[in-house]
Amino acid sequence: QNQNQNQNQNQTHSKSSDPNLRKKVREREREKMPQTEITNPIVNDPRPIMRKFLARPQREGVGAFVRRSIGRFELKYFDPFLVLDEFSVSAPAGFPDHPHRGFETVTYMLQGAVTHEDFAGHKGTIGAGDLQWMTAGRGIVHSEMPAAQGVQKGLQLWINLSSKHKMIEPRYQEIPSKDIAEVERNGVKVRVIAGEALGTKSPVYTRTPTLYLDFTLKPGASLEQPIPTTWNAFVYVLEGEGIFGSTRSSPTAAHHLLLLGAGDGLVAWNRSSKPLRFILVGGQPLGEPVVQFGPFVMNTQEEIDQTIDDFENCVNGFERAKYWQSQAMTDS
Repeated sequence: QNQNQNQNQNQTHSKSSDPNLRKKVREREREKMPQTEITNPIVNDPRPIMRKFLARPQREGVGAFVRRSIGRFELKYFDPFLVLDEFSVSAPAGFPDHPHRGFETVTYMLQGAVTHEDFAGHKGTIGAGDLQWMTAGRGIVHSEMPAAQGVQKGLQLWINLSSKHKMIEPRYQEIPSKDIAEVERNGVKVRVIAGEALGTKSPVYTRTPTLYLDFTLKPGASLEQPIPTTWNAFVYVLEGEGIFGSTRSSPTAAHHLLLLGAGDGLVAWNRSSKPLRFILVGGQPLGEPVVQFGPFVMNTQEEIDQTIDDFENCVNGFERAKYWQSQAMTDS
């Protein structure tokens, strides 16, 4: 009798863990959801999914963790994008004093806040929903540290600069959350960080032409978003589960990056019972050689060697680094 009970228990457990059964249950749940089908399409040649992979946690800074998707061994560079990190940090961990040259960093906070401080005297707090678009140009030394209790979460994207812009003067564009354009239509909400969506444009100037959109789709909603055909583009899922590129595509869950192929735009569907949130990012490829050494990105090894020399000797853009230390470092 005990043997029969064990067999029955094993059979029950086997059925409940059957991946095919779970798949059928999910499909039935999706079929029950009201679906918004795409009519009168504005995207005539949807971009297919070329690659898909999970951004796994890794250590970065001091005691901080990031999920890096672009900039790791699977995808060193996706012209013009150098790095995409989804970061999660709690004090006292963070990203203390460090340099940059030759590109732009785009910090978009999802939760909490970080304090930014640089060697030129710029200091401020980037709160939830805020955007900082920093052009490092010829050189910046700065720190990014938690400004609140608990876990601070956000995204940081590195965008390459063309050779003619790598040595320009540093600059900032700081957009508080309340000033980021937000539109909602037919179950689709978008925050227009850079570029244009649903008839709304961002005021952010992108020296390397860039599209950066934060979408949230309600259950059953669908989306079409045009993308210039000559640009590279990707999707990074933040929350929920969505279908991208084709109705035949398998669902993609949070922390996955999707590289999009050729076409004139993105199509996406939320066929789950929960909201779907993701970013869509596109950019005009530079088509130039890339030589990177940590936080320095130039076109040749000679330029990298010169950058290292400039930083070590505090010259040619790094003069103010000689005696500077952030408040975070002073207090530690």
